[in-house]
Amino acid sequence: MALKIWDTDPNNKPKPRQTFSDDTVGRFHSGRAVDGQPEALSEWRISTGDPEVAKAVAQLYGGEPIENEESTSENYIDVFTEQESILVVLDGPSAIYSDLKLWNRNKLVHHCDGVSYLSPDERKGSACGCPEIFAERKQAAKDYMGPSPSITVTFRLADDYDLGKFKFQSGSWGMAEVLHEYDNALSRVKGEALCELTLELVEFTIKKGKNKGLAVSYYKPVIKVLKSYNAAIADAE
Repeated sequence: MALKIWDTDPNNKPKPRQTFSDDTVGRFHSGRAVDGQPEALSEWRISTGDPEVAKAVAQLYGGEPIENEESTSENYIDVFTEQESILVVLDGPSAIYSDLKLWNRNKLVHHCDGVSYLSPDERKGSACGCPEIFAERKQAAKDYMGPSPSITVTFRLADDYDLGKFKFQSGSWGMAEVLHEYDNALSRVKGEALCELTLELVEFTIKKGKNKGLAVSYYKPVIKVLKSYNAAIADAE
């Protein structure tokens, strides 16, 4: 015989935890779309499909859960946090996956690691033909003639480790440029690493070309590896 305690109090009945297409409970975003146009953010936006996760991150980092009824994504609840930097836990170098992709009308037409094709199977392992020079890679991508970075970072929140895994996905060339540094730093840590995931403000003045003298500013995602997560726990005790 089952309890009927929620029959008389249906409004407060706990909702079942949502299931997701992968093992993550939410996503971090450095921007949003406004009227179909991308807009960069100075504080993290976290999306999820679980109301309890949304409530938890709002309590931790500020903001209010906002449901997007028009969203077709499983992560239809947004929390616009008040934090530009959040402590996260990465489980070694494998927590960051990256490749290069070129899409044409939702079709993946080029997929490589910068040297060799990763797909399709008949091309896998063969030379991809991408430019060798970093600047030329960026320009090819800008001209829609070459692939762009596709970076996925999987982590837990240091402030609520058991809440579940989150992901941050980025196409940032700035992040791609230093992925080897992240790999080295994470490799030096034994086990899980306490890291800082930050939206860092970049400001500079263009010195050459037709836009010479123009002040430019933007936010870029940055990962700072701090220490072993086990060491951080021991320090806090």
